[in-house]
Amino acid sequence: MQPNLDSRKLFYFATTVELGSLKKAAKQLSISQPALSMAMMRLEKAVGTKLLQRSPTGVVPTEFGELLCRHAQLIKNEMAYVEAQLKGEAPGDTRVITVGVLPTLATTIVPHAVAIWKKKYPDVLLRIIEAVGITLLAELQRGNFDFVIGQTEHYDLVDGLKQTVLFRDRLRIFAKPSHRLFRKQNVTWGDVAKYPWVCPIVGGRQRSLLERIVAMHGVQMPEQMIECGAIDFTRTLLSATDYLGLLPEHAAPGGTGDRQIRALPLVDEAFRRNITAVFRDRSAPDEAGRDLIRRIRAVGRSFAA
Repeated sequence: MQPNLDSRKLFYFATTVELGSLKKAAKQLSISQPALSMAMMRLEKAVGTKLLQRSPTGVVPTEFGELLCRHAQLIKNEMAYVEAQLKGEAPGDTRVITVGVLPTLATTIVPHAVAIWKKKYPDVLLRIIEAVGITLLAELQRGNFDFVIGQTEHYDLVDGLKQTVLFRDRLRIFAKPSHRLFRKQNVTWGDVAKYPWVCPIVGGRQRSLLERIVAMHGVQMPEQMIECGAIDFTRTLLSATDYLGLLPEHAAPGGTGDRQIRALPLVDEAFRRNITAVFRDRSAPDEAGRDLIRRIRAVGRSFAA
């Protein structure tokens, strides 16, 4: 990676990904489209890999582009906030708390906790950013998050961090309520392996856990699979097809009408997991942050119960 990875190019990149079009991004950024295209080419040269690819509707990030975009978006948000302060649109003493959370926790538990917490701290600007486990901890170590709500899976891989367990939840196999497996008296791993699955990305803890349990029961992983870490996509796909998927119990409620899903009666103790708050050793959360963690613990334990 070359040293010319400047914030301006990252700002341009985040805007392009957000709008999905070089033309729209150039217009919003008040630069020419050729100039923006050149900036993106130089950014790709700096990181040594392709970041954007064309699609029928514009441009979309590559896999590496999605990773870089999360960091670029942080820079873009900070620049927007500073600009607002300089224009007098945001008070200079506004307290900001930035929290990184797993996608599975951002659908139910964290929003419920924030709704309660915000009543006590209406003037604190809260930023919630979703990412996978190892990315959360890496960004926490860099100082981009005040703390992280995640799992213990990668905790030992990053130095200088402390954690506290908030609650335990459990993963379950979900399907639409009319799925044929609900008509079976005893559902086995052999049964669920016959259906297509929407699975977590390879390398993640949930995916590794699923592969280990399937192998332990002497069956093969399903031949038809979609890899996805987006909870809303997974829930919608499950409710509309015969696909099966692994989700935390608390991530499933909320569907109505034809978007409902239901947990299969197949439970494994290995599917239990610890949800933790992780923070930097020398930068513990202040009172507002500690109170938010307490709220998340209370809501999480309530859902887990």
